[in-house]
Amino acid sequence: MTPLLLIFFSMTAGFTISAIVANLYRLSGAKAQDSSGRTIRLVVMVVAGPSVIFENAMRGLIARQWPITAFLLVAMGVAYWSLVLGLIALNIVLALQA
Repeated sequence: MTPLLLIFFSMTAGFTISAIVANLYRLSGAKAQDSSGRTIRLVVMVVAGPSVIFENAMRGLIARQWPITAFLLVAMGVAYWSLVLGLIALNIVLALQA
């Protein structure tokens, strides 16, 4: 796999994992009312963060509350975060195959 293709595949995999975890958390109906709920939400947001942040940025851009430069900075941060999540996931999959 070429390095550029690996980067795009990892970003896509990371963002997909992020969206799946974010939607599962929303479907669970969990509330962050006490300290254990806030801790669980924090751990979930480490993985679900790119999807949640990008969704908020898109809403702000569509509503014209965000300037395009702020949106692009957030998009670059989300892309990097997704890349890291994807690389971690690929390393886990490769370790399980060996």
